[in-house]
Amino acid sequence: MYAPERQQEILRLARESGRVDVLSLAEEFQVTAETVRRDLKALDRAGLVRRVHGGAIPAGRLDFEPDLAERDAVAADEKQRIARAALAELPGGGSGPGSVILDAGTTSARLAAEIPLEAELTVVTHALPVAARLADHPGLTLHLVGGRIRHRTRAAVDDWALRAYREINADVLFLATNGFSLEGGLTTPDLAEAAVKRALVAAARRVVLLADSAKFGQQHFARFGELSDVDLLITDTGLSPDDALAIERAGTEVVRA
Repeated sequence: MYAPERQQEILRLARESGRVDVLSLAEEFQVTAETVRRDLKALDRAGLVRRVHGGAIPAGRLDFEPDLAERDAVAADEKQRIARAALAELPGGGSGPGSVILDAGTTSARLAAEIPLEAELTVVTHALPVAARLADHPGLTLHLVGGRIRHRTRAAVDDWALRAYREINADVLFLATNGFSLEGGLTTPDLAEAAVKRALVAAARRVVLLADSAKFGQQHFARFGELSDVDLLITDTGLSPDDALAIERAGTEVVRA
């Protein structure tokens, strides 16, 4: 198969499934991973796909927002490592239980599942999956912020949620995003979600971004902050050391789990 034919087939697969990965393509076409990367680079230059860590997504789907189950299945191992690393950032000690905000997101939900039953914390969230995972923790004071629930994210948005977060001053925010970069900042496809995320950042003294490396370089419709708003980025080793260094030079600490 010639390169143009292979690239056309890769594009078809990307449009059908929403994402393709290098190793699977190499196996399917019986070529090297480097050959596939060259194909993806050519398709990216043509504006037909957008390269992400380990593969590519079709350009027409950059602002497509998959549902929770689909998002949770993407980079599952990386998200689990990020969630476990984030446990070290839970506030503790001092004169009483610390307070945290857990944003809506699949990695945030994994963090919620990792919080020990014996933990003593005040937790605020507007995400139904996060609240459900923490509802049986006897040591937690759990606050569920209300509002209109978005089907895609199972998260509350709009004025009720915004008003509630304006009344909060938490120790740590565990923030989620659909895309992040030094130039493009923090972005998500939905304006209502972006407004809530902006309120979250203002409601916490320390901001910890939980984002797998595939989201680095991605930009979506609604921008809700700058990467410099983040004190600590916890990501995976798919983020290159050079990119991590550039982020740290801009003022955000990076942990690659």
